[in-house]
Amino acid sequence: MKIAPRLIPGRFIRRDNRFLAAVEVEERLSWAHVRSSARMDELLVPGRHIFLSPSGAPGRKTDYTLALVQFGDILVSVDATLPNRLIHEALLHGGLEPFSGYGSIRREAVHGRSRFDFRLQNTEDCLLEVKSVTLVREGVAMFPDAPSLRGRKHVKELAAALKAGFRCAVVFVIQRYDGKYFAPNDAADPGFGAALRQAAAAGVEIYALACAIGDNHIRMDRWMSVKL
Repeated sequence: MKIAPRLIPGRFIRRDNRFLAAVEVEERLSWAHVRSSARMDELLVPGRHIFLSPSGAPGRKTDYTLALVQFGDILVSVDATLPNRLIHEALLHGGLEPFSGYGSIRREAVHGRSRFDFRLQNTEDCLLEVKSVTLVREGVAMFPDAPSLRGRKHVKELAAALKAGFRCAVVFVIQRYDGKYFAPNDAADPGFGAALRQAAAAGVEIYALACAIGDNHIRMDRWMSVKL
């Protein structure tokens, strides 16, 4: 899948708030929208090479959207909306094997007190939540990188939906290539790790999917093992 219509190189300067970053493009200071509330402290380091998508939208306050970060010899996607689009495209074309064969695909489906990324339907109903992962340490892809009350709420409500007859699953999309396996980040949010383990024990399916990135494209590369 193409990441953006066009990407241009730049340099990261600083993060002014969760969704706004100062960047340098062609030796000019400018600002970019950050489509993620994750901290990404190990990625968003002053001076690091980045790739930006020009806005082109009239009246927009930022000239760019931050798309990729060069981290050593790999590229990392830092757009938290991209995994949802990637999974949606795969579902439409039957390219997500554990979830093939569903005739109806609904996005932003409300159930209980939560809005889930997808509701898939045929003879059974499946609630599917997608989480963006950018953190990898010593080969371990981890989520979240900061306390996530929303993440805890989602997995708890997926576990509750099992009792109503739903199939329920979470797919952690690792937006980089260098992870060896996935595990919850207990150091950042022990409550999320506990909720995820309880959900898995109740029957919620947990998947981790690594991506390969290059030439303004991202693709699903391989399923990773999950260690809870």
